[in-house]
Amino acid sequence: MKFAYRFSNLLGAVYRHGNLNFSKDGNSVISSVGNRVSVFDLKNNKSETLPVSTTKNITCVALSPDGHLAVLVDEDGAAVLVSLVTRAVLHHYHFHKPVSSVRFSPDGRKFVVTKENVALLYHAPGKRREFNAFQLDKSFYGPYDETTCIDWTDDSRCFAVGSKDMSTWVFGAERWANLIYYSLGGHKDVVVGCFFEKDSLNLYTVSQDAALCVWETDSELADLKKGPRYSDRKKMGNREEGEDGENGAEVIRGSAEAPKEVEGVKNVRYKQTSKHFFNKEGDFNKLTAAAFHKHTRILVSGFASGIFHLHELPEFSLIHSLSISDQRINAVAWNSTGDWIGFGCSGMGQLLVWEWQSESYVFKQQGHFNNMATLAYSPDGQYIATGGDDGKVKVWNTNSGLCFVTFTEHTSCVTNVTFTSSGFVIVSASLDGTVRAFDLHRYRNFRTLTSPRPAQFSSLAVDGSGELVCAGAQDSFEIFLWSMQTGRLLEVLSGHEGPVSCLCFSPVRSVLASVSWDRTVRLWDMLDSWQTRETLRLSADGLAVAYRPDGEELAVATLDGELSFWNPQSAAQTGSIAGRHDLQTGRKDTDKVAAKQTAKGKSFTCLCYSADGQSILAGGQSKFVCIYSIRDQVLMKKFEISCNLSLDAMEEFLDRRKMTEFGSLSLVDEGAGDGDEVQLSLPGVKRGDMSSRRFKPEIRVSSLRFSPTGRSWAATSTEGLLIYSLDASLVFDPYDLSLDVTPVSVRRQLKRKEWASAILLAFRLNESALIREVIEAVPHDQIAVVCSLLPDVYVEKLLAFVAATLETSSHLQFYLTWAQNLLTTHGQKLKNRSAAMLPTVQSLQKSVQRHFEDLSKLCDWNVFSLRYAAALSNQRGLKRAAVHQASDEEEEASGEDALLTDPLE
Repeated sequence: MKFAYRFSNLLGAVYRHGNLNFSKDGNSVISSVGNRVSVFDLKNNKSETLPVSTTKNITCVALSPDGHLAVLVDEDGAAVLVSLVTRAVLHHYHFHKPVSSVRFSPDGRKFVVTKENVALLYHAPGKRREFNAFQLDKSFYGPYDETTCIDWTDDSRCFAVGSKDMSTWVFGAERWANLIYYSLGGHKDVVVGCFFEKDSLNLYTVSQDAALCVWETDSELADLKKGPRYSDRKKMGNREEGEDGENGAEVIRGSAEAPKEVEGVKNVRYKQTSKHFFNKEGDFNKLTAAAFHKHTRILVSGFASGIFHLHELPEFSLIHSLSISDQRINAVAWNSTGDWIGFGCSGMGQLLVWEWQSESYVFKQQGHFNNMATLAYSPDGQYIATGGDDGKVKVWNTNSGLCFVTFTEHTSCVTNVTFTSSGFVIVSASLDGTVRAFDLHRYRNFRTLTSPRPAQFSSLAVDGSGELVCAGAQDSFEIFLWSMQTGRLLEVLSGHEGPVSCLCFSPVRSVLASVSWDRTVRLWDMLDSWQTRETLRLSADGLAVAYRPDGEELAVATLDGELSFWNPQSAAQTGSIAGRHDLQTGRKDTDKVAAKQTAKGKSFTCLCYSADGQSILAGGQSKFVCIYSIRDQVLMKKFEISCNLSLDAMEEFLDRRKMTEFGSLSLVDEGAGDGDEVQLSLPGVKRGDMSSRRFKPEIRVSSLRFSPTGRSWAATSTEGLLIYSLDASLVFDPYDLSLDVTPVSVRRQLKRKEWASAILLAFRLNESALIREVIEAVPHDQIAVVCSLLPDVYVEKLLAFVAATLETSSHLQFYLTWAQNLLTTHGQKLKNRSAAMLPTVQSLQKSVQRHFEDLSKLCDWNVFSLRYAAALSNQRGLKRAAVHQASDEEEEASGEDALLTDPLE
């Protein structure tokens, strides 16, 4: 088996912090999630996470006007230039200071970066190859405090910068004689947004105290005149407005006084024409985000209370005011057409897109705002259920990457979730003392299972029939057994002398395996009065247990970092893997011992067999997920789930730049005098002191699951829900290759119409593009004949290829014909190898089920449309018949009148 898995998508988190952007066509919203960027396609209802990551959390994202390039900047000021076409990193750059905002000019030739109190103007990277993609053009100084926002005029001649010093500065992007810089005041709080009018120098500024200032100028954009180089003006006797900087870049230093006018040219001047105030309710309702659409002249403003206002400018007439959340609105953005507004709320991890004209949601997603604790795949691999410390159970569609239902009935942390064998029922266990069953047809909690006395459930298992539900308690050391049908408690299984950490049912027998901190694994027989069948003695406390898909092997993870494998029939240990050193745990900022020492106390906390049972996934308190070969008992590959240094315990050694003579800066209690700034964790707190203002979440993997199709696996971590998919294009894996097997020989067989021979040669090369070309060249009426000529080895490979291709191909009937003939002709032989063929069949079932759902919706819609058209045509036919009848009656009446008036005729 080749482990060509790569990161494919990030679920469970849709927005963390930073700004929002819409694509050029306005149909997609781009959001920063930790150190990654997700793109949500609002038209097709899909999400995609770019295969690009930064070293720390992303704070700023800027898109080029043509939508081909993006600049991502993280907390430290490290920037990455990304191509949105090829999804590749083009350039790395470091600004050496935290960046507050980035904005491309409308013509795409330049972009402005603001850091501290300076605005840096760069030449934007073009289509030609450049050694340095970020070339500094000018540096603008003026504000006395940190800058907050940027806006450009429509012709890219000037830009405005807002600051925390309550001022707004207008700078000329080119050497204008009558506009070098201009300072605007008028506010009493931090400037949140500054916006130019369409094709004008007139300006609107919005501050945090919910005030709007309207500024008008005495000049138009066409009145700007070219002037001398700024450094030359100094030589002409002007004040120090400009000087030469590094690498030939100009430096413009603004001051409170206006620059001296060039002879014969009058400087641009601004005046405040009006000032408006929003409805505010004290400091709690501060204005936190604003965006202005120039074509419609509508200003949207978001507040700390979750309310947003829509105003039409410059009259400042209120269009409407709504509350979309109870959390602070951190980011607001308009799409290009002005129809949709994007809102980001980092407190709850919400991302909303609102259509203001119809007052309806276009897109509404929210991740787990606390740690994600557990996950489960549906039997067909189409859905993933997750549970978090926020007490919510969410169900995600693996094809779209979006959450379509959220259950909020639990009142405490959800510790485990699982699907029943039918795939339409989700069972979850929680620390609130309940086990709940949810129906995916009606989206309701139809069963709530409780224990006779309060207990905190930390583990959960459902048998293959979906009838028996088991949950282990971490305080009473007991296992509770319920009937799903009646909801009654059937039995309380006692015997463990420590908290029950994990439960697992055998896939083929009615046997329950339970592992506990008392260093034992107990096998309970569900058919024989729930008696203990076997007791397996472990070398340390048991943390996780998993059955192989065929039920013939049991894997156990223990506290000493070992994985042990057992035969459940003979209760004999068949092997073990010492995996403690493979975890490679990092050192936390507050740790006083080295990572090598802390690694001795780390272990795997979650296990999962692959779909074919040949390998096992293991993860724990580390940034690595390890995949082991069970037969060879060796490490095959390690996956690094995150490189985000904003998380704790990421690096093995502490950064010496953070070390002082008193030790690490993280250990220095800077706020000992006042209680507001204390950031040290309380004794015994692992995930940070929630009462403190800030804490660094520690990287960890809480749950792992392999997809039943065998083509992907998922992990819940501090970053969110990570999906790793099998990428066949990365690996050249030929089968039974020889010198005469080449693409030329394959196409030669196609010309001769030797279809079966061409398929065999293509599979021996094992290139997906060539296999697809060969299969699609086979005539439709020859498929049955070709299937009967294939050897058994190639039947399995062809069926797996058809299952994978069917998911994305538009040739639906063609590939379904292949699948039908393969299963009909070789069904009995495939049934004999059902265990090995199960992932392939489940993958095929998933593809067929998805197409069935899509087509059934389309067919239903077409049926309703045809009925409506038929009813409309009948109605029109009746109207026409009535009109004809009326006209005939009128003609008869007129004829009778004519006879009466002319008796001679």
